[in-house]
Amino acid sequence: MPDPASPDRPPLEDLVVITGVSGAGKSTAMQVFEDAGYFCVDNLPPEMIRGLVELFLHEGSKVRRAAVVSDARGGAYFEQMSAVLDELDAAGVDHRVVFLDASREAVMTRYKETRRRHPLSPEGSVAQGIATERELIEPLRARADLVVDSTGLKAHELRRKLADDLLPRASATRMAVTFESFGFKNGPARDADIVLDVRFLPNPHYVPELRPLTGRDQRIVDYVAQDGHLDAFYERLLPLLDFLLPEYVAEGKAHLTIAIGCTGGRHRSVAISEFLAQRFADNPDIVVDVVHRDADVTPA
Repeated sequence: MPDPASPDRPPLEDLVVITGVSGAGKSTAMQVFEDAGYFCVDNLPPEMIRGLVELFLHEGSKVRRAAVVSDARGGAYFEQMSAVLDELDAAGVDHRVVFLDASREAVMTRYKETRRRHPLSPEGSVAQGIATERELIEPLRARADLVVDSTGLKAHELRRKLADDLLPRASATRMAVTFESFGFKNGPARDADIVLDVRFLPNPHYVPELRPLTGRDQRIVDYVAQDGHLDAFYERLLPLLDFLLPEYVAEGKAHLTIAIGCTGGRHRSVAISEFLAQRFADNPDIVVDVVHRDADVTPA
């Protein structure tokens, strides 16, 4: 294994090895690191960790932080894990081992809910697979830098605990919020988390001199706001979003799409999307983007 201290080698700042009990939340743990910008690999046999680290330490590699999940799905290969960790220690490669655990009852319940087969008992009982796996992985528990018992934790609670315990606050990725305008007549918004229908507001489409414009034009904003309903809408919507966005951040959500729809997706929805993007642009916990799906569609 290359010497990580060599001046010709780029630094590998953090290597996290995630292991533990099947059904205890290893995939959730990997998502936490992925959202924080780590290079992530799932279901990697221990023997391949050695080769992957060598690639990371190779001149020209741009990987500085990586997380790998290696568990009993590797079968007999998993028995090499302790030896691989010894090699990392001997080579001076900075790494952390995270062990995800859960009670037998919790794992049984999760497998029943998902109707998945246990990887160590594909043709037998889940209970037998749990017992076999526990015997195989238990020695690694003592080598772990962090043991997390996910029994009783919901997915968002586990994500928050892992982020708090393993990631510097400054390195955590901010939630990405997209405000997307669209026109209902061109089809529904896809993959939206929240959809707002603003067709109750005055429609500039019926004013010939305004029809060619879009909601980016102040004349459209003034027309939509003329009867006071736009201001009344904001008075109710903004407190709701001021409440919801921190809750989604705390839950660990990586991306939130708020779709605003009007008839054609050119005037009212565009104006409101632009306003909301500007309103929340300075929020330190989120990254704001604005997308106008139908703004360039020629009005009929």
